[in-house]
Amino acid sequence: MISPVILLLVFVVCTVAGYFIIKHVPSLLHTPLMSGMNALSGVTIVGALAATAVALTAGEGWPATAAGWLAVVLAAVNVFGGFGVTHRMLMMFNKKKK
Repeated sequence: MISPVILLLVFVVCTVAGYFIIKHVPSLLHTPLMSGMNALSGVTIVGALAATAVALTAGEGWPATAAGWLAVVLAAVNVFGGFGVTHRMLMMFNKKKK
């Protein structure tokens, strides 16, 4: 079993790395980068599903399983919300029909 301290450390390191990567992106590239990352955010769903499967098969109990399912739901909201925002952004560039 993986220690919760190691999992927390991985989370903190990934958060700091992501912050410094995004911090150095020019503001002109933020919108195309965000729309491209929406598709890549699907990997979060795969990771959440894998973590939930491990919790179920390892018999970790209902709190671990509930946390896994919550992670799946929140990741799905993130992906679909991102695609919704991207769609609205792209609609701003369409010419209005007369």
